[in-house]
Amino acid sequence: MAFSVVFHHDTTDPLAVISAPPPNESSHEQAAREERENEAQRISDLIDDEIRAERAVRKKEENTVKILLLGQSESGKSTTLKNFRMRFARDRWIEERASWRAVILLNLVRSANTILDALSQEMDDADPDELDDAFKFDDYYRQYKVRLNPLQAVESNLKCLLGATEDIQPRKQISPTTIAPSGSPEFFVRSRTWRNFLQATRGPDLSRHSFQQDLPTLLDSTDVIANGKDDIKAIWEDSRIQAMLWRRKTRLEDSAGFFLDSIDRLSARDYEPTDDDVLRARLRTLDIQEHELIVDDETDAPKWKIFDVGGSRTQRHAWLPYFDQVNAVIFLAPISCFDERLVEDPRVNRLEDSFILWKAICSSKLLSRTILVLFLNKMDILEEKIRHGVMVKRFLPSYGDRPNVTNDVVKYLRQKFKDTVRYCSPEPRVCHIYPTSVIDTKSMSVTLISVRDGILREHLKRADLF
Repeated sequence: MAFSVVFHHDTTDPLAVISAPPPNESSHEQAAREERENEAQRISDLIDDEIRAERAVRKKEENTVKILLLGQSESGKSTTLKNFRMRFARDRWIEERASWRAVILLNLVRSANTILDALSQEMDDADPDELDDAFKFDDYYRQYKVRLNPLQAVESNLKCLLGATEDIQPRKQISPTTIAPSGSPEFFVRSRTWRNFLQATRGPDLSRHSFQQDLPTLLDSTDVIANGKDDIKAIWEDSRIQAMLWRRKTRLEDSAGFFLDSIDRLSARDYEPTDDDVLRARLRTLDIQEHELIVDDETDAPKWKIFDVGGSRTQRHAWLPYFDQVNAVIFLAPISCFDERLVEDPRVNRLEDSFILWKAICSSKLLSRTILVLFLNKMDILEEKIRHGVMVKRFLPSYGDRPNVTNDVVKYLRQKFKDTVRYCSPEPRVCHIYPTSVIDTKSMSVTLISVRDGILREHLKRADLF
């Protein structure tokens, strides 16, 4: 039997009238009504929570500057990111610097092994009746190969230590204008694997279990390098071997000379990496690298979130999702590569590929309001090539009869990139262009301050418009 419940309310209060339960409501009706009201309140609370969370995210995004580092593979993106971290996250940088020792030793050993591989190929391919005496290598050079054979095991051990997951064919110059994959494979590591390695080995405390496990491999590798350092220096400084490398168009990494010239320092048991060592160390990583930086000491200064995305052709499809709400793009164009070809497609000149990428970025409607910063990178290598007599117009016919001088080449290319911004952007905008050598820490420090100030100025100006 149902009982009616009679409620009394203040008839002078309009809100009480509206919120009052129906007259003569039964207990079952009251229970059903209260259940509906509780569910409605639960949904309302959820909506309020979502609104608060969305406001918090929006507020955080408003105080975050999102930066993309873009450019082809080996353009200098990772080194630029290192410069940012060295300048604006100094304490963390110093903590991680020692962890780069394994990478630096691997760079050194791989350079030595590349020379030895080229020497082996030269000996195997040699026809005594066709080669001049200047290019004949006798048993004297074979002794180097025997004595330095342990370097192969060192390279394998260091790769395992770093967590190499796969091999990629490196590039080999097969003609003055063509590069094709060949030779010993190149390794890479996953970004997460590298972050875990840094986390396990960073800082001055060498007593951690993980580092204690890695230390014997590092010391053993160092001892092998130290035992062979005189032979490594001998083959690196040998004029006949240098001539052979040039004739075979064997390409070493840009930093190979720096590390080979520093082998005495690097092969010491108490060796500690310097800033310059880490900047020049090459470690190819897959996936996206993301770093947050505080680039200004002011309390209300926005946080910078920098994304370093892969530059090889197979990785460029991953760029698009990061175009959303990006504040600035820093594009690395290595202008020293005017005489080089892509690994992925030897038909394409590397400088031409940079122009194609730059045009696509300038033309993108998603980036139409994005601040553009262009680094005309690897100025040091450009200067070296021109000093050795490489003629730009041979590889870049449009350069014409302009002087084969570094400043003139930079001026010409700067204008070409600037014209692309002018004619391809969906709407007018400013582009900040800097000739750079990202391994020059002194000049890069000044450049990064200028880049920071320019981006923050534009960011604040646009924030005031909304």
